[in-house]
Amino acid sequence: MDLEVTPALTIPSSELSWRFSRSSGPGGQHVNTSDSRAELSWNVAESAVLSDGQREVLVARLGRRLSSGVITVTAAERRSQLRNRQIALAKLAELVSEGLAPDAAPRRPTKPTRGSERRRLATKQLRSATKRQRQRPSAE
Repeated sequence: MDLEVTPALTIPSSELSWRFSRSSGPGGQHVNTSDSRAELSWNVAESAVLSDGQREVLVARLGRRLSSGVITVTAAERRSQLRNRQIALAKLAELVSEGLAPDAAPRRPTKPTRGSERRRLATKQLRSATKRQRQRPSAE
């Protein structure tokens, strides 16, 4: 079962490694006896499907999530191991696609319009007048 991250990038199942353990999530006594927690690992540093540029971008952006070039995702939200496997695959696909997404265009600074400036100053004057009326009258 290959993982399609984007239409251009598909991670083969041979590069993914699974581990299962007992979950602490929902399930009552059932979780004490079954390995429903799924842990999915993918070695970014040694992956054959990534180009050198993609690998550098992923290592730079996911640096704190990587442990010696391997990214690990866990899922223990559901009682079923199958459902947790699907969740883990979705989490990994989302992480990788976000890591490979291009940077957003830089913000172009703009000036407020003349009308918005006038409205802002008018409301400030109204607020100032309201607060002036609340003050105690002078002793004069």
